[in-house]
Amino acid sequence: MSKDEKAQAAAAAADTGSGTRAPGNAPAGKVAFTRRFPRFVIDVRLQVKMFQAGEFRTCWGRSTEMGQDGIGATLTGSLETGEIVTLEIPLPLTPYPIKVRAIVRYRQGLRYGFEFLTLNEGQRDTIVRVCQYLATKT
Repeated sequence: MSKDEKAQAAAAAADTGSGTRAPGNAPAGKVAFTRRFPRFVIDVRLQVKMFQAGEFRTCWGRSTEMGQDGIGATLTGSLETGEIVTLEIPLPLTPYPIKVRAIVRYRQGLRYGFEFLTLNEGQRDTIVRVCQYLATKT
């Protein structure tokens, strides 16, 4: 990818918050996106912790897909787009659940999309390793 292409991709990612726009491929009224990282099917029970209405709350859910930059899940609780949460995710290849901060990027009914925030190097390495493992499973 040339410097110009990288700059265009970065500008598009800044506009959408979730990747680059695919010109001309979207149905009328919709914008198609390509993700920065591929997603892989993963089905694990995860815990979501959030601060709402002046108190800490917890809800449970099941993941549907994961990539290096985020995770999709179906939850029992209600969150708003832009809300910051803590996710506790038991991943394959790891002895303990990984705890990460994330922002709610989208909501469709009970389905949510989370983007990981401020991953440390160990967390990032773990997520990359798990994604590589999941890529071999599909």
